Amino acid sequence: MLPFVAFEWSWEWVAFLLSNWSFLEVLEYLGSFSVLAGVIFYFSESGDRVQQRHYQTWQVINTAQGKGGSGGRIDALQELNEDNVPLVGVDVSSAFLQGLRLEHANLLRSDFNAADLRGSDLKSADFSYADLHSANLRGSNLEDTSFEHANLNEADLVGSNLTGARLEDADLGGADMRATNLQNAAWQHLKNIRMANIAGVKNAPAGFVAWALENGAVQIQNGND
Repeated sequence: MLPFVAFEWSWEWVAFLLSNWSFLEVLEYLGSFSVLAGVIFYFSESGDRVQQRHYQTWQVINTAQGKGGSGGRIDALQELNEDNVPLVGVDVSSAFLQGLRLEHANLLRSDFNAADLRGSDLKSADFSYADLHSANLRGSNLEDTSFEHANLNEADLVGSNLTGARLEDADLGGADMRATNLQNAAWQHLKNIRMANIAGVKNAPAGFVAWALENGAVQIQNGND
């Protein structure tokens, strides 16, 4: 009997308190409570929403795989990178990706074969073991970018900034390197530079030009830009 009396007493107090509130005050209180509950629910579900958004973004990239054009992949790649999602093994071969911004991106073993990346900002990205064969990187920012063990065979690097780039075991055979900036580039363990065009390279590290020519590189100034 005692618990019932206590319960009844509690509700009498609630009734008393509510009787001293105006109707509008009660509505305001309930409205504030609803907003608070909504905020709590929103943040409790935020992780699921982020995962769903990432899944949909990957769908954009994977659906366009092997196709030319952009297919929404520029925004998709940038969005994932901004959320610190690794882009390891991503396949965007032959894609049109001019002006792509993927600073500090993890692109290990990615496939950018024949992709158009002109004017992109790929500063400090990691292209280790990536396939960039015939990729167009003309005029791109590749400062401090890692190309260790990467395939840059026949890539277009004209006017690109390779300051501080890591080129250990990279294949630059047939690459067009005219007017590239090679300041402080780590080139000493390049895998291949045969038939690469190094005409007009800027800030070449000591010994680079002589070594490159001895190993099959060429210096051809032409107007085929």
